[in-house]
Amino acid sequence: MAEGYVRPARPEDVAEIARIQLATWRVAYRRILPRHVLDNLDEAYLARRWGAAVQEPPSGAHRVLVAVEQAAQSYLVGFAASGPADAEALAPGEPADALASGVVAVTDLLVEPRWGRRGHGSRLLAAAVEHWRADGFGRAVAWAFDADAATRAFLGSTGWEPDGATRALDVDDMLVPQLRLHVGVPEENVPAQR
Repeated sequence: MAEGYVRPARPEDVAEIARIQLATWRVAYRRILPRHVLDNLDEAYLARRWGAAVQEPPSGAHRVLVAVEQAAQSYLVGFAASGPADAEALAPGEPADALASGVVAVTDLLVEPRWGRRGHGSRLLAAAVEHWRADGFGRAVAWAFDADAATRAFLGSTGWEPDGATRALDVDDMLVPQLRLHVGVPEENVPAQR
């Protein structure tokens, strides 16, 4: 059984968050996104973006959480980022007020594949839900690649379902379909097993 926990990200975590994002995308999205796009992702650029998200979040409701595997040493193995839904959470053509103020958007929920199926995704999601509840959010949304069966299955196992919104990301002249999932923020946190 994995020993692990979740905590808020710290400035010294940003390089590792960027490394996890890059490693995870290159494995999980290799059949979804063009290879040259994944090969050309810049880890230093990702680290700068995560540095800003961790050190200068737009609001107190914007959070980056990290999952830690605890063994002889501790390792960062995943992360989740969320904040109040904004224009990035909207579907194309959706009115700006389509997502009410009580909606939180998950922008990232990643566990490095070699650390998968050890409960880290469930712990990240459970910790995020606790924060969402404390911040007064009643609903959460997340975009997932239509072909990302693992993310869709994981979120689906915890009650998330498509809300009917779709979009296609233009990735180097290739349209990659996504669908938006949503869930009500539960009164009590019942974590799913992963």
